[in-house]
Amino acid sequence: MLNKINKLFAEQPKDKKFLSLYFCAGCPTLEGTADVILTMQRRGIDFIEVGIPFSDPLADGPVIQSAATKALKNGMSLSKLFAQLQAIKDQVEIPLILMGYLNPILHYGIEEFCQSCVEAGVSGAIIPDLPFDDYLNIVKPVADKYDLRIIMLITPETSEERIRFIDDNTDGFIYMVSSASITGAQKSFDDAKQEYFRRIDAMKLRNPRMIGFGISNAQTLKAAQDNAAGAIIGSKFVTLLNENEGNADAALDQLFDALRK
Repeated sequence: MLNKINKLFAEQPKDKKFLSLYFCAGCPTLEGTADVILTMQRRGIDFIEVGIPFSDPLADGPVIQSAATKALKNGMSLSKLFAQLQAIKDQVEIPLILMGYLNPILHYGIEEFCQSCVEAGVSGAIIPDLPFDDYLNIVKPVADKYDLRIIMLITPETSEERIRFIDDNTDGFIYMVSSASITGAQKSFDDAKQEYFRRIDAMKLRNPRMIGFGISNAQTLKAAQDNAAGAIIGSKFVTLLNENEGNADAALDQLFDALRK
């Protein structure tokens, strides 16, 4: 059976623009994960990144750091997350991608992690601090065995040679980080970021690309969708989910409203 991520990109019209949302499992409530996922699916989100809370999230800004801290205080763990995902596996049709740092995954065990992902209906993982050599030599062979996609990130600083190497050795999509800074909402993308988007687009990579970090309004959403297969939104949605005390429908209403402005 085709991996859900590959299926999503393969079966949609070429001009389809995707929207993916990130939230941190266990925040604002420990037991809210399933409801958030099922609500997003019902509201038309194309695929979901579920954050694994970690005490030292290096790539994340204050919003997601705070969400991770709250989730850990609530008692969220990787094993608890897998149990929650397994409980709704048969109801989830869209791809789920776990996003987390290497430390908790190593503690869990690479093979055990990949196996648990499959058992819980997870199609891929994003591990921002996974060195590419370790991905190729240690993680990829195990992930391939379980048909799990490991999504790699590129930034404006990533060389063309490295981007092509990533494109040749990964599958699913490439996560284009809009800037070299931490996550967080931005009002607009400056000329340098727009030039970066165009430069990558001109490379005609094999994998589709999704742009994330800083997308929070109509302007940043359009810039991402004009230059890639779609956009990934994290901090903005995490903020709204917190403000609405875990009510995903209300948070999505406000997010969709913000993306029109």
